[in-house]
Amino acid sequence: MQDRITLCGDNCTYCPRFNADTEEELKQVAELWHYLGWRDRVVPAAEMKCPGCNPDKQCAYGLIDCTWEHGVRHCQQCVEYPCQKIEAMLTKSRKYKTICQEICNDQEYAVLEKAFFKKHINLSKKDN
Repeated sequence: MQDRITLCGDNCTYCPRFNADTEEELKQVAELWHYLGWRDRVVPAAEMKCPGCNPDKQCAYGLIDCTWEHGVRHCQQCVEYPCQKIEAMLTKSRKYKTICQEICNDQEYAVLEKAFFKKHINLSKKDN
């Protein structure tokens, strides 16, 4: 299975939100996101469904617009990489990682780690 790495270094291949197909799976992800504090409430399944990053999607880190402005496809192709946006994103990710380590069970954390907490490694791969 080939990894699907986002601009911020997330790996959709392991993301429970990206991989959820049924209403029940989406509901479980919505509950987990709320439990982790990533949402202020349990959102409807339709709101949880994630088709992956694209230019029409709102990026929490502003990376989609930034890559367009700099004329690159991936952040690590930019002459300014790593920039303040990347550093801020990695700092936020480390905070989330600590929270998840504290409140997730081992199985939940293992999935989230593969999906979200290897950003720096994923961003350094040349074939992204």
